[in-house]
Amino acid sequence: MFVALAMASCSDSNPVLKIEGGEVIGVQTPTKGIIAYKGIPFAAPPVGNLRWKEPQPVIPWEGVKVADTYGDAAPQTTWDPESFYGREWRASGSVPFTEDCLYLNIWTPAAGKTGKKLPVAMWIHGGGLREGFAYEPEMDGGEDWASRGVILVQITYRLGSIGFFSHPLLSAESPHGVSGNYGLLDQVAALKWIHNNIEQFGGDPDNITIFGQSAGAGSVQSLCASPLSKNLISHAISMSGGGLSSASPGVPLDSAQLANKNMMDYFKKTTLEEMRALSFEDLRQMSADYTAATKKSVMWSRIVDNYFLTGTFYDVALANEIADIPYMFGMTANDSRDATEAIGDFCALRAEKSSKPAYAYLFRRQLPGDENGAFHSSDLWYVFHSFRHSWRPFTAGDEELSLKIVDFWTNFAKYGDPNGKGGGVWTPYTPEVPEFMVFDADEEKAICTMTDTPKYEGASPRK
Repeated sequence: MFVALAMASCSDSNPVLKIEGGEVIGVQTPTKGIIAYKGIPFAAPPVGNLRWKEPQPVIPWEGVKVADTYGDAAPQTTWDPESFYGREWRASGSVPFTEDCLYLNIWTPAAGKTGKKLPVAMWIHGGGLREGFAYEPEMDGGEDWASRGVILVQITYRLGSIGFFSHPLLSAESPHGVSGNYGLLDQVAALKWIHNNIEQFGGDPDNITIFGQSAGAGSVQSLCASPLSKNLISHAISMSGGGLSSASPGVPLDSAQLANKNMMDYFKKTTLEEMRALSFEDLRQMSADYTAATKKSVMWSRIVDNYFLTGTFYDVALANEIADIPYMFGMTANDSRDATEAIGDFCALRAEKSSKPAYAYLFRRQLPGDENGAFHSSDLWYVFHSFRHSWRPFTAGDEELSLKIVDFWTNFAKYGDPNGKGGGVWTPYTPEVPEFMVFDADEEKAICTMTDTPKYEGASPRK
């Protein structure tokens, strides 16, 4: 729970800030001058009658909130500790999972300096829209990012049956006549909160980069395509989220409503009161039982509803209706699927449609410690320089590669150019110069090279 305190000590370096809802104070991190704010609510708890509704305004509090504790993560089925990712992240542990999950975390070197105008980066975690949370150990990079003059904001959002459930009765009660996409609307609410409040933390509301990995990368693409959010974004990074592909995910609203109505009818749940009374575990078990009995799967996915989304990312990008900003798209060499062509196609399309650059990359470092290679999500340790949380025997080369990657990512947040203000070796991908930056390392050094033949090496077996 996020606790309200009547009084809190403060200093010039850690002042009390006034934000939506009330006053807040952060905590000093081990890095001098970097203040962290953990568990700030960006919307009202989406519980009770607010389940399956658009995020609502923050509930005001009294006194000064001490933002020293992460908020709860969204309900989910956690990784088996003996599975590949369960061993890799070791992340679930004592993390509380509840529907009261709309919180964000901020790391800043300029708390209270409203004229500082530092660039801001909003991180969206992955997990198939079913699992994950903002502060997993491999994403612990706030101090590194803030030390480079970029305010890092991590957000949590509703997942699975709580975040992407659509039903005709929900659409009927919605002022927009739609349902589903609640997790994506949470992300829009967080983006708007940042725009409205980040000056208190020393940030520039007109320089917000969004970046995410896997389902978070898909969310980045959706936010860049949505009329509700695209005008709030300055730069975007999509990590292992594909590119320009007609297979871009997006379920039509009518199809999503019908599939979920059929499931609820099967269990004789015909009113919203009955549905909202179900626990997350009830919904999980019902979905499993329904699939087993009917052979019809229930998917929790982004929905093309003509409100949040007017089409898939593919459709909106081809129509040149996505945010007209610099982009960075990439993947790992042993990712879940080969998206090198789709990434190249997206960057080439942007070169045709816009004067803003699009950069492509391939993360090829075969991680030390086993033979799983550059598997899906392996680049997270490098983007956040979070090796201290990993069991792997990272080398001096890995350390150098991570520092270079953090520099590239934070430079992109600052300038829309990963090289920095003066340009450099990483050139935009264009039809004339169709090159990817390839990130690799050996035991001694980082190896970063441009190539027009990025090689996907097959999905990792993840043993």
